[in-house]
Amino acid sequence: MIFSVGLAIVTLQATAFATPLASPLDSRASVAFIPPAQGGGSMLDDAGNGLGEPLNVIISGLSSPSVLTDNGFLNYAQSLGFSTECFGVHLGGPQAANLGDGNGFVNQTTELREDYGNEALGTCLESLVGGNHLRMYRQNGPSADTGALFLAVSREQPITQSHDIIPNGYDIGRDELVANATKQTSNAGVTYSATASTITGLLPTGSAGVNHGIALDGNVVLLTVKTL
Repeated sequence: MIFSVGLAIVTLQATAFATPLASPLDSRASVAFIPPAQGGGSMLDDAGNGLGEPLNVIISGLSSPSVLTDNGFLNYAQSLGFSTECFGVHLGGPQAANLGDGNGFVNQTTELREDYGNEALGTCLESLVGGNHLRMYRQNGPSADTGALFLAVSREQPITQSHDIIPNGYDIGRDELVANATKQTSNAGVTYSATASTITGLLPTGSAGVNHGIALDGNVVLLTVKTL
């Protein structure tokens, strides 16, 4: 399913994504997400160098509530093959995003790496050889309290290349995560099922303003994740 967000943004907000007259308390129960630009935000985070990385996957606020918590998201991400950083050590600073929810720029809530099938040690391998990687931000401010999780997903090069993004790595990282998410997955006794919708018009196409000068196809994937 493909949605377009552009000139038809008001129509989309009134149907699939947002109810314009809803209060923040109402929206948490009834809205998948609110486009950050509506509140002065951006679908590019702040990489700290005047450029940004795309928020190219959104976990809908209409997902099972447990998935949208910090612990619940970690368990879900582990079912997709991601885990916490090697021995909890992170090199480099956090990146911030403005989701247009009234909170302004907020640092990532968490950063996870591909674990190569080993939650305890696999991310150490990712740090060495590269792999998929994500940052998570939560839309929960006073003007857009949807609870939706915005993910900046990318496939990285090995540490010898300073963890730069591989060519086309933003779109590739997104597509790899979505391919896993649309299968039935499980972790720690919880089973998940997700449906995916592709949205155009939230992100630009091309490389203008994008970190590392890597072009984007402009697509964002909305995942609605349910526990079974």
